[in-house]
Amino acid sequence: MEIIKPPIDGLLVINPKIFVDDRGYFFESWNEESFVKNGLDLDFVQDNQSLSSKGVLRGLHFQNPPFAQGKLVRVIKGAVLDIVVDIRKESATYGQHFSIELNEENKTIFWIPPGFAHGFITLEDDTIVTYKCTGVYNSASEEALLWSDKDLNIDWGAIKPLVSDKDLVAGSFKNFKSQF
Repeated sequence: MEIIKPPIDGLLVINPKIFVDDRGYFFESWNEESFVKNGLDLDFVQDNQSLSSKGVLRGLHFQNPPFAQGKLVRVIKGAVLDIVVDIRKESATYGQHFSIELNEENKTIFWIPPGFAHGFITLEDDTIVTYKCTGVYNSASEEALLWSDKDLNIDWGAIKPLVSDKDLVAGSFKNFKSQF
């Protein structure tokens, strides 16, 4: 596996070793020993999966401490533009965002530690996203930043997004008080 460190500290882009032959492909999407060897000693307690049509935008979500979650994200089918915003108030990159395309072809895996708001927009119909979480879902600690916030200035691409009612009324970054 190849691990790439993006410009925002804590994030990891993981390119697994993929074995391809005339039968199809095989790769390890999670291997505790390999991750520990690369400094990621993680305990996953919940797996999530979503199916979305093209243009569905989910985010920018996070859970506040003590229920914060780290997420290991990948796409099984289709493609997404995956975006995170650094909400760690002591971070040199506080308020900055990072985006990466995850898709069924590149099989890239994205590690997002606690302290990041996370969202994605699907680039294809019938996109399946899965992620392992280091904490269980807790609705009382859930919060979101407005995906279209002008202060964040995120380029979600040219697709007109389909956004949930809950995400349409998420808070602005300007009024956000980070607990991280």
